[in-house]
Amino acid sequence: MKADSMITDRQANPLSGANAQAQALFDEGCEAFATYCGDPIALFDAAIEAAPSCVMAHLARAWCLTLATEPAAAQMAREGLSGIAGIAARDERARGHYAALGAALSGEWTTAARTLERHSLDHPRDLIALQAGHLLDFLQADARTLRFRIARALPHWEGVPGRSLLLGMLAFGLEEAGAYPQAEEAGRAAIDGNPRDCWAHHAVAHVMEMQGRASDGVHWIESRAEHWAGEDNFLKTHNHWHLALCHIELGAPECALALYDARIAGGVTAADLVDQSALLWRLHLSGMDLTDRFAQVAGLWEAHADGALYPFNDVHAVMAWLGAGQMEKVAELRDRMRAATGSQTARWIHETGLPLIDGLTAFHQQRWDEAVDQLWPARHIVNRFGGSHAQRDVFELTLMEASLRGGHTRIAEGLARERLSTRPHSPVNLAFANRARGRAQARAEAS
Repeated sequence: MKADSMITDRQANPLSGANAQAQALFDEGCEAFATYCGDPIALFDAAIEAAPSCVMAHLARAWCLTLATEPAAAQMAREGLSGIAGIAARDERARGHYAALGAALSGEWTTAARTLERHSLDHPRDLIALQAGHLLDFLQADARTLRFRIARALPHWEGVPGRSLLLGMLAFGLEEAGAYPQAEEAGRAAIDGNPRDCWAHHAVAHVMEMQGRASDGVHWIESRAEHWAGEDNFLKTHNHWHLALCHIELGAPECALALYDARIAGGVTAADLVDQSALLWRLHLSGMDLTDRFAQVAGLWEAHADGALYPFNDVHAVMAWLGAGQMEKVAELRDRMRAATGSQTARWIHETGLPLIDGLTAFHQQRWDEAVDQLWPARHIVNRFGGSHAQRDVFELTLMEASLRGGHTRIAEGLARERLSTRPHSPVNLAFANRARGRAQARAEAS
């Protein structure tokens, strides 16, 4: 089928090199990517087959692979980009994407994000640019830009197909920025526009997590399972992880473990393994013996934790290896990470990734003083890299346990007051505060 240079995508952006078949597949792929449903890479592959010169299909495919934060996927993205430099250079829309992808694949995540910010000022209805930029902000824990990247573009989307998808992204940005009522309103509005918008669903779940509304969270997540729990849904594991956190908050860790066994274990993507490791580590902090389960996850991490691409993943691999008693794997990874140089990712590794790993290792080995010393500064990971507030909370929880077990009662009480200031009715926070007060009282009586 002959390509038509006048073809546009669903949001009226030029789609050079495309034909009608490629255009339909490209639009379907962009929506699949934004809703986390289906297989966007297969759709972009089909678009490329229909129109090999459709440069945006090549670039969208590369974004899916790059943002997976997996070494093998990143290499596939590099290979896919190697043959399109010429056609990308001739297309004004494509040039911004190509430059941003090159930066991300070189470990310069902020440069990639800023490149797409400028691109979106010129192309505010470029859905794949907003989606990729939003995920870059997420991977960096850049709460400010998570919110304002989308807020800048949203006025250009009145009457434009797919506007509800931007509301879902805005909802998550608002939540990470602490604007919880506005975030929930935007998330619910996004779902009204597209019930399959799993990112919007997950943004509302985050609001309930951050506000300590665990019962609301259980109802919200379970009542909408038909929209997010299908086998073709990329976020099915992550939404089950959120449900497990609600059960932990409600004082039912055994329910969280049952959910892990039934719905969370077994996923093989890096995102799935992060959720598996983090949930097991949280349950491990409560005193559960989960060595066998950690061992199952540990074996899957070897294909994803290379000590070079994305240290947030590497830290979660270490949780699994520590839980499984595989100290040699931790040592090998640390050696690779210490050798990292020359990129923003290398700075993340040395400034935050390695201190977190050292803190977790010290905790595992019951060296409580060292765990506290490492985790206290390293917990300030926000606005550097590393997912959401809810995901990063595992480091805070580990620090809390280390401070209690090591007799650092002032730190423990301070952390308890800090958490209660935002979630004063949280059973988990109240229980921790009671333990901290009990340890402090026992210490005072002993002296």
